[in-house]
Amino acid sequence: MKKLSILVADDHMLLRQAWRIVLNSQPEIEVVGEANNGKEVVEKALLLKPDIVLMDIGLPLMDGITATLHITQKLPQVKVLGLSAYTQPSYARKMIQVGAAGYLTKNVTALEMIKAIEEIKNGRKYICNEIKENLSQQVFSEADDQPNINCLSHRELEIVELIRDGLSSKEIADKLFITPKTAEAHRYNILRKLKMKNTAALVNFINSQAQFV
Repeated sequence: MKKLSILVADDHMLLRQAWRIVLNSQPEIEVVGEANNGKEVVEKALLLKPDIVLMDIGLPLMDGITATLHITQKLPQVKVLGLSAYTQPSYARKMIQVGAAGYLTKNVTALEMIKAIEEIKNGRKYICNEIKENLSQQVFSEADDQPNINCLSHRELEIVELIRDGLSSKEIADKLFITPKTAEAHRYNILRKLKMKNTAALVNFINSQAQFV
């Protein structure tokens, strides 16, 4: 049975040796070469035509993202698995955009690395658990920054409806039996709570909320 051939690219010899030991410990995997810069990994990929290239992003001479693009364009049958110290989802996205089949951070366990290689070998994509976790935190953080109508008081909700109906602060004051100054203060607080720059943005937001339709 033919072993899965892997080319390892990283500019740190110690890491290349460590990965070689981990990968060669698997009976179905064989490390067929190493590269310590981007140009070398492209040259060796063209020469060796491995099944998978384990690609560090921060390579000298040519970065791993550019090297991945060269390899995936010239050798579409070769799968590239990104491996980097960068834990931001944006780096994983960049690698996938240039054709990589997966992305791992250097915090992964040997077990997860082997799992990623297995997934890629079978034609699937793989993003490591750390990136998935960081991405979910990013999504929830962005969601927390979105305006939330539930943060408004009952009085502020009343004023929001009147603003949507086009009433001025004086007209709102007359309708609710408050002073124009108080109406203006409420308007200011509503804009601040909903992170709106002006009344036009507020009206657009109100019209998008089901409870005001």
